[in-house]
Amino acid sequence: MEVSKKLQKLSLAALIVSLLPLTALVPVFLKIALPDGVRTVWATCNIAFALAGLLLSVICVKSEESRSIINIAAAAISTLMVLMIAGIVAFILLLNFGQ
Repeated sequence: MEVSKKLQKLSLAALIVSLLPLTALVPVFLKIALPDGVRTVWATCNIAFALAGLLLSVICVKSEESRSIINIAAAAISTLMVLMIAGIVAFILLLNFGQ
């Protein structure tokens, strides 16, 4: 019983951490221009949150007894974020080495 409560809290934390990178859209919607240093820190935090969300989601989904729609959604969101980040990094490397 105690393990399932911990996994439920962990799955909720995984979902919240998975959704945190979407907060990067707030300045876009409010039409706020951020300084370069703030954008760098924000991007680094988004990468860290995406990786942490993926790790927490995998831990929760790995156990069959704790597998739920919240865990699967958190895993899907985190996976898409990590794939998007990897695609952006690959594109930047391709542009830099192509020149």
